[in-house]
Amino acid sequence: MTSENLRIDLHSHTRASDGKLTPQELVMRASNRQIDVLAITDHDTTAGLAAAEQAIVEQNSRTRLITGVEISCKWHSFDIHVVGLAFDQSHQGLQDFLSEQQRRRDARAEAICKKLEKNGLEGAYEGSKALAKGSFSRSHMARWLVSKGHVASMDAAFKRYLAKGGKAYVANQWHSIAEAVAIIHAAGGVAVLAHPSRYSMSTKWLRKLLVEFSEAGGDGMEVVLSQQGSTERDLLLSLASQYQLYCSLGSDFHHESQWVDLGKNLYRPDGCRWIWQSPRWQEEL
Repeated sequence: MTSENLRIDLHSHTRASDGKLTPQELVMRASNRQIDVLAITDHDTTAGLAAAEQAIVEQNSRTRLITGVEISCKWHSFDIHVVGLAFDQSHQGLQDFLSEQQRRRDARAEAICKKLEKNGLEGAYEGSKALAKGSFSRSHMARWLVSKGHVASMDAAFKRYLAKGGKAYVANQWHSIAEAVAIIHAAGGVAVLAHPSRYSMSTKWLRKLLVEFSEAGGDGMEVVLSQQGSTERDLLLSLASQYQLYCSLGSDFHHESQWVDLGKNLYRPDGCRWIWQSPRWQEEL
C-alpha cells in the first residue's frame, strides 16, 4: 500500500499530557477508526509511547506507531509548539531536554495556581494536579475551574484566568524554537511547526514566524487540520511552498468531540510535499 492510500494522523494526545484517553485506549480508537499511521505527540513528554507500543502488540493492531512529542517554545509573546516526529525516543539529550521542560512546566503551573488561590479559588493546585495523570498543564487547571463551577467552559477558564491578560496568567519560560528543532534533529527526527493558523497572530507575524522557523532548520508545518476551511488550508499550503517546508497533517486529538477525531477531515490536497518524504524521515510507512 502506498502512502497515498494510507490514513495518517500525526498529531494526537494521551493522558501522559492533556488527552483524556490512556495510550492503550488511543491505540484501540486508532484501530477502530482504521488509522494506518499514528503519531502520539504529548506535550513535552514521551511517557505514553512505551505503553502505546505495547498496546499495538497486545491488541494485534494494524496501526503503525510513529514516535512523537509536542514541544512548547517561547517566541516573542507567543507560545509556539513544535512537533517532533520519527525520532529515537531513547536519545539521552532529548530526554534531558524534556525533563527540563517538565521542571519549567511544573514551576509555571504552581505559580498560576498561587494566583488562582489569591483570587479566592482555594485548592486550585491540589485539585488541578489531581486531574493530571501525566504532564501538568493549563488544560487541567481549566478542567478544575469548570468542575468547581467557577467558570462555565474551558474557553471561559482561559479567557478569564489562564490566557494572556487573564487574572492568573504567568508567562512561559520555554526553550526557543531553535533549541527545540536542534534537539529533535539530534535525536534523528523531523521538526514540524504545529497548527500555525491557531496562534492568534496576523499573517505578517505568521510569515515572520515561518522565516525564523525555517532559518532554525525546521522541516515542515501542519497544513491539514481537522477543523479547517478550504481557504485556511490553501493559505497554509501556499506558505509551506513559499518557505520550502514539508507538509504535515494531524487532528490534534485530545478527546472525542463533534468536530475532532482521529483522522477526521484530514483531506490531503494535491501539490504537497509530505513530511514523510523528507530526507530526514527514516521510518517506513
